[in-house]
Formats: sequence, C-alpha cells, structure tokens
Amino acid sequence: MFLSRLVMTAKQFSTSAVASFPKLKTHSGTKKRWRALSNGKFKRAHAAHAHLNVAKRPGRKNALCQTAYSSGAQTPTLKKLMPYA
Repeated sequence: MFLSRLVMTAKQFSTSAVASFPKLKTHSGTKKRWRALSNGKFKRAHAAHAHLNVAKRPGRKNALCQTAYSSGAQTPTLKKLMPYA
C-alpha cells in the first residue's frame, strides 16, 4: 500500500510535463486538403473534378485528375499550418 502511494505521488510531480511548451494546433482545413510528403513538400487533389463534367473538355478533366504539389512559396506556410506533418 505504501509503495502504490509512493508511485502515485511520483507521477503527480513529474517535471517532464511542466517543462514542455504549449502544443501547436494544426489548421483543420489544411489537414483535410493537404498531405505531407517525405521530401518536405505537400500534395493535394484538384477541385472541380467530381461533377458537371459534361461541359468540360477531356484535356481539362485529365488535368484536374492529376495531383498538385506545393510550390516553393506555399511550402513554408503549409509547414506553419501543419507543424506535426
């Protein structure tokens, strides 16, 4: 009984939880739309590919089907919006 009380007291006064910085929040809209790659860039899908495809020419539909990658200017912003990606 004394040993279990000692273990519980040690858990309450842990210094590792006190010394950590506040957690950063991931932007919800960004995490729904972008995926992180191992090389540090991000990828996403094009919009406007799911409906109203009769009026679109085939080349445009094929281009909308392709994966889009983050540009050099977008990547630092996306890293701030998704700090743990």
